[in-house]
Amino acid sequence: MKKEKTSGKLLGTGVVAALAASLCCITPVLALIAGSSGFASTFSWLEPARPYFIGITVLVIGFAWYQKLKPQKVEIDCVCEEDEEKKSFIQSKSFLAIVTIFSAIMLAFPYYSGVFFPDNNKQVTIINSANEAINTNENAIFIEANNIAKVEFDIEGMTCESCNYTVENAALALDGVVESQADFSTGKAMITYDKSKANEEDIKDAINQTHYKVIMENSKN
Repeated sequence: MKKEKTSGKLLGTGVVAALAASLCCITPVLALIAGSSGFASTFSWLEPARPYFIGITVLVIGFAWYQKLKPQKVEIDCVCEEDEEKKSFIQSKSFLAIVTIFSAIMLAFPYYSGVFFPDNNKQVTIINSANEAINTNENAIFIEANNIAKVEFDIEGMTCESCNYTVENAALALDGVVESQADFSTGKAMITYDKSKANEEDIKDAINQTHYKVIMENSKN
């Protein structure tokens, strides 16, 4: 019984570490599902500790497998003792395999989190005058060449792909924004918009509402 409790605590530590390693990237997805981007960056402060959480997870799960697969001493016991020492599911290889797969899925979450975000990219046609848009598909987006504007923002708090998608979708949700590209590795976002329908302040406010903070902007008009 004592061994079972120890094993359970050990695996519990591994699962918690795996969750903590990915929490900063899971939160933006949960915010998207909840329809509230305001808490998307709640756990971004955990990102610096992510390598340590990954290390703890790998060590704990690895040690658990070592304990499970190492050669066992052969002992001759009576049948009654064997019955008393039957292993529970928590001590089985099946349970350890489930924990290992779950932990791997959590650790890899930042690399596939994009599948949870909608594709908000817009099909845009650049025209020289409004007359060119007559008798065309009503769902098409047209921008006069002289109305195209770009702005680059330096953004604080982005730590993974989920953060990129959150910032990009916040900007693309605005009428007039036609392209949004964020990169957590550089901490920058490049926004292309129709300045007759949107402006830099509105875009900045939309991004700030996600709680990723715009700390600098550079107009590319």
